[in-house]
Amino acid sequence: MNRAKTPAPATELSRRGVPRGRVDKRQAILQAAFKTFAREGYGQSCVREIAAEAGVAKPTIYNHLGDKETLFREAMRAAAGRTVGQGLAALDQLRDVQNDVRAGLEDAGHRLLLHHCDEESQALRRLLHAEAARFPELLELIQQESARHLHDALADRLARLALSGLLRTNDPDLAAEQFLALLTGPMELRSRLGTRKVPDAELRAVGRSAVDTFLCAYAPGSVDA
Repeated sequence: MNRAKTPAPATELSRRGVPRGRVDKRQAILQAAFKTFAREGYGQSCVREIAAEAGVAKPTIYNHLGDKETLFREAMRAAAGRTVGQGLAALDQLRDVQNDVRAGLEDAGHRLLLHHCDEESQALRRLLHAEAARFPELLELIQQESARHLHDALADRLARLALSGLLRTNDPDLAAEQFLALLTGPMELRSRLGTRKVPDAELRAVGRSAVDTFLCAYAPGSVDA
């Protein structure tokens, strides 16, 4: 099965001759659409409301994105792109780890938790779950384009730490999967499915606990995971 082609970044579209104003307007529409879908749900949202949120005429939305289903898909993909960008930025802390791998993992873990619990990330997950039956291909697509990208970037960072002797693993993909699970696994319960703002001190405690458990398996001298 052919994978859907990822939309080109705005800068690339500009180089291809697409007017900058058209790119900006499309982005504004997608952001307004995601905000509206997150607030009202797919079924209760209408294109007229999205147009008002974006500050454009209703026909403009149809000219840029066609029908409501296409608008939803593209708004979700755009939101997923923004959230994965924030997640990748959180992993930058693991580029410059010297000898204190615990501090590096705790810092990165805390930043990942802040990203996981921010409003847009939570709204994206709620919409994906709520509309999985209506858009069964969308969950897989976003996982491939966004969640997998974050996982692979973390696996790469962990592999480099292992090569430096700061971690012990022959399977950085599995290590990345387990570290992310240790971080995000408790958050649905603690956040009450996104209805409770988790205090920063609690996020840091979850992060420290995740790192403690992770290093029990992956610190040099530990038992193989």
